[in-house]
Amino acid sequence: MNYQIKKPNELTDHEIGFILKLWEVPEWSEMTPSDFRRSFKDSEFHLLLGPEEEILSVIRLNFDFVLEISGKQYAFAEAVGLVSAQEKKGYGSHLVRYFTENVIQRNLESIGFCFTDLRPFYHLCDIEILEDKAKAILENDETGWISSEDDDILIFNTSKEIKELLRQLGPENNAYLITKE
Repeated sequence: MNYQIKKPNELTDHEIGFILKLWEVPEWSEMTPSDFRRSFKDSEFHLLLGPEEEILSVIRLNFDFVLEISGKQYAFAEAVGLVSAQEKKGYGSHLVRYFTENVIQRNLESIGFCFTDLRPFYHLCDIEILEDKAKAILENDETGWISSEDDDILIFNTSKEIKELLRQLGPENNAYLITKE
């Protein structure tokens, strides 16, 4: 197995098509490679590749992720879109370990999110989980501020201060996702 990091413009059209197929997001199914590269320009893709350079598993690191907490903005590298080509083969957990080592080496403040049913997987990967804290992250949609769909915050690499700030989130202490206009 081979671990690689690629920027969107380094991914082949075939790799992009395969990633989109793995992600299974209906709105993205018709996305062209150029749309993909434009949409994910502020990201990098961490890949676990097999002997034929086929993608075994992928995770996207989104650098366009800012939370406002107590009036102050914090930028994170958001880990999102972890998926494996085949389940129960260990590809996802291998990639999470490589990924975590990488963000620690680069000293990137990196978090992710998950639903409660994925806690056992992240526990096996030794990822710290701030349980039931993601609901305190509010996103603005057409109707106003709504809670995140996720349940938990995953800590891949943060300072102690940032981790404590995230740990204190709750119904009376929300974080707000800041999006570019």
